[in-house]
Amino acid sequence: MIAKSYKHLFVAMLLGGTLVLGACSGESDAPADLESMAEQAADTATEAAEAVSEAASDAVDTISDEMDGNPVVVMETSMGSIEIELWEDRAPISVENFLRYVDNGLYDNLTFHRVIPGFMIQGGGYDSDFVEMSGYPPITNEADPSLQNDRGTLAMARTNVVDSATSQFFINLVDNDFLNQTGTTPQQFGYAVFGEVISGMDVVDEIATVETGNRNQHQNVPVEPVIIESVTRR
Repeated sequence: MIAKSYKHLFVAMLLGGTLVLGACSGESDAPADLESMAEQAADTATEAAEAVSEAASDAVDTISDEMDGNPVVVMETSMGSIEIELWEDRAPISVENFLRYVDNGLYDNLTFHRVIPGFMIQGGGYDSDFVEMSGYPPITNEADPSLQNDRGTLAMARTNVVDSATSQFFINLVDNDFLNQTGTTPQQFGYAVFGEVISGMDVVDEIATVETGNRNQHQNVPVEPVIIESVTRR
């Protein structure tokens, strides 16, 4: 990918130089023709410079993305797309677990079944008929004081048992400091953050506005299901 970006940059530079030379290579005795050719050469040089600049910018962006290395997933919902960077470098167990569900298509056609404005939206556990998905075994809780439940972050949902997270996750709508790890007791352990929304936070905020009610002894359930149509790696 990096080599391809540099190739585009080289081609753009070569093209720019060729066009400028070509524009200046004709012969004419008429001053008007020379003036016209000079103007054409200047325009061509400007266009070539812009092409080189754009190619350089694309190359830098590509290199930056590849140096970062963290996986990104695209979550298509019935209300729009959400892109999420997964912090594999900071929460490898949680990311591996999440991608296991992603790669096996187990999040497809589930829902955001719990929506609380000013707090978070939660999904990854139930389909639109409120049938619970059978998940993989629980994972180790990777909560850490350095991984804050800030607005836009993705965290693992769990029961009161510290190491009970399976498939369910939530996206923080605000900075939920009370969910952060402050100690090692079950009450202090916190919720494991393992990624953040990098595009589509407006979709998350829109989901937070849907009408909710009670269903199957659960509260804050959207009256009209918000479907997670698919989650795939970008």
